[in-house]
Amino acid sequence: MTDTLESVSAEALACRICADLPLGPRPVFRVSVTARLLIIGQAPGTKVHETGIPWNDPSGDRLRGWLAMDRDTFYDASQIAIVPMGLCYPGRLPNGGDRPPRPECAPLWMDRFLRLMPEIRLTLLVGTYAQERRLGKGAMTERVRRFQEFGPTVMPLPHPSWRTTGWERRNPWFTEELLPVLRTAVAAALEP
Repeated sequence: MTDTLESVSAEALACRICADLPLGPRPVFRVSVTARLLIIGQAPGTKVHETGIPWNDPSGDRLRGWLAMDRDTFYDASQIAIVPMGLCYPGRLPNGGDRPPRPECAPLWMDRFLRLMPEIRLTLLVGTYAQERRLGKGAMTERVRRFQEFGPTVMPLPHPSWRTTGWERRNPWFTEELLPVLRTAVAAALEP
């Protein structure tokens, strides 16, 4: 049987490969054959796990601020696909942060989704895990600083968690140089 986006989405939603997760599996993603912007993040947090809505938390508010985008546009799956490296909430680390995305998840789903979304014009790699899968090992800050080297179809971004507040202060070029380019690239990608 040939994969369709609908069939792969149904398989992903039914996936129980990580049934041992603390809150159980609840895959959260948005995909569409017409999407022109792809946001690849890390993994859902607890609020996203509860609501089933990707980036439905303060990190999402910050990301939408970076993009200068309202919620209605952000959640329009006909334009924007959202696929995390790990589709389910991975649980907490002893120090209080979230665990990394489960390593078996992206190899199982990411390439299958990407093959079935032919209209993607721009991919945002949000955070280290997304960047490493696409770009290989490297320091997040340097990758983001060199964003123009990755061409017009890929843009690395830091993860927009509260921890990024201090990072943004220490790296004013992010707001001054990258965000205007990011907003222009996103607008161009979303043009009909």
